[in-house]
Amino acid sequence: MNVDIVWTKVLSNLKDKLTSLAFVTWFSETELYKLNDGKAIIIVPMPIHKKHLAENYADIISSSLYDNTKENYDLYFLLKEEIEEEEQEEKQRIEVVESAKSSSNNDNNNYKANSNLNPNYTFDTFIVGNSNKFAHAAALSVAENPGKIYNPLFLYGNSGVGKTHLMHAIGHYIQENSDKRVLYVTSEQFIDEFIKTSRKDDNGTNFNYVEFFKNKYRNVDVLMIDDIQYLGGAEKSQEEFFHTFNNLFNDSKQIIVSSDRSPDDLKQLEDRLKTRFSWGLSVNISPPDYNLRKDILRKKIIANDFEKDIPEEVVEYIASNIGPDVRHLEGAITRLAAYSTIMGGEEIDLDLAIEALKDFHNKGIGEKNDIYRIQKIVSEHFQISVDDIRSKKRSSNISFPRQIAMYLCRTMTTESFPKIGIEFGGKDHSTVMHSVEKIEKELKDNKDLSNIVEKLKKDIGVVQ
Repeated sequence: MNVDIVWTKVLSNLKDKLTSLAFVTWFSETELYKLNDGKAIIIVPMPIHKKHLAENYADIISSSLYDNTKENYDLYFLLKEEIEEEEQEEKQRIEVVESAKSSSNNDNNNYKANSNLNPNYTFDTFIVGNSNKFAHAAALSVAENPGKIYNPLFLYGNSGVGKTHLMHAIGHYIQENSDKRVLYVTSEQFIDEFIKTSRKDDNGTNFNYVEFFKNKYRNVDVLMIDDIQYLGGAEKSQEEFFHTFNNLFNDSKQIIVSSDRSPDDLKQLEDRLKTRFSWGLSVNISPPDYNLRKDILRKKIIANDFEKDIPEEVVEYIASNIGPDVRHLEGAITRLAAYSTIMGGEEIDLDLAIEALKDFHNKGIGEKNDIYRIQKIVSEHFQISVDDIRSKKRSSNISFPRQIAMYLCRTMTTESFPKIGIEFGGKDHSTVMHSVEKIEKELKDNKDLSNIVEKLKKDIGVVQ
C-alpha cells in the first residue's frame, strides 16, 4: 500500500470538510510515514501539532483513513526528529491519539457587540512567517479550544509584531464558532474602569459600580488583557485582576494576556500574578524577518488597492530599510502613496521611494538578511556606521569599505546586482558591478587588501 497515495486522498477529503485556515495550519505540512500493524504514523512539523491533532482531529483522520484503506488504525503523531531517532534506535516513544471534541456554533449578538474586537484583525488577515508561526498555531489552538489548553496564553514581544492582532483573531474565531462571551480590553481600560468603582451613586454607595465591574469581567468565557505591563505600579488594580484571574481560571474560562516583555521581566507586577502567567503557555513573537516583511507589504498593497503599481524593487527597498514592525511597514506604504499624489501623481519607482522615505528609516531594524550582516561586519571593521556604508557619501574612508562590502555581498551570497544595489541605499546595479570588478582587480596585486578581505570573510562566516 503506497502511503503517499493514501495520504493524498486523506488530505483531499479533509480539505473538503475543514475551513481553509484550519486545513493549512494543521495539515499542510503533515506526511503519512507508515501504515503497519494497525498503526498509522503521521509526521507533523511542530510539537503543538501533536497535541492539537490528537485532541481535535483524531476521529476525522481515522474515518478518512478507513474510507481509503478499509482498515482501522491507531494514530500516532511524531516530529521528523523523532522519526529519525526511531529509525536509528528502532524504537520511539509515541503519543496515542484521543478523541476530539467539537464546539457548538451559536450566536450571541449582545456579547459580540460589546467585545471590543477590531473587525480587521482576523486569522485570515494575519500574515504568517517564521517569526510568528508558533504564535499563530498556539493562538488558533486556543481559539479552537478556549479554556481547555494553554490557559492562560501569554503573548509577548516588541510593539507592532502582531500580539494584538492575534488576540482579536482568537476572539473573532471563538465568536464565529460558539456562543461564548468574549471581552478584549487594554490594561489602561481595566484600570480606568476599576478606579470608577470607588465612585458613589445616588444612594451614597459604590455597590452598583462594583457589581457592574465584576459582572463585566467575571461573567465572560474569554478575557483578553492587552499590554499587561501597564498594571505595574497600580497595586489595587493588580489585586482586582488577581481575583478576576482566579475566578475565571477556576471556572475553566480562557485568559489571554499580552506584554512587551516576558512574565519574568515584569518587575513591577506581583510575584503571584507572574506565577499564574506561567501556568499556561508563554509565546515570544519576534520582529518579522525580511521575507515576512515583504509578504506584509504585498498584502497591504493589495488590501488598499492603490491607484498606482508599486514595483517589486520598491517592496524590497522598504522591507530592507523600514521596520522592524508592521506599523512602520504600513506607514511607509501609506506615506509613499501620499507622496506620489502630492508630487503630481508621479509613477512610483525606486528613486521616488528613496526620496519619499528618506526620513522614515528605522535604526533598530536588526539583522534582517545576509547583506545587512555583511554590511555590519564591514562597517565595524572600518569603524564607520551601517548608515554610512548605505549612504551616498563619497569620501574615501566610506566609499572604499562600501566597495569591499558590495564585493563580499556578490561573492558570498546569491543576490543579484540590482538587489545588492537596493540594499546599499538604492544604488544602480552598474555601480555595484563597477565596485565588484574594482575589488577583484585590486585583490590580484594588493596583498594588504587580500588580507583584509580574508579576515572579513572569516568574520562573516557561512552565509545562509
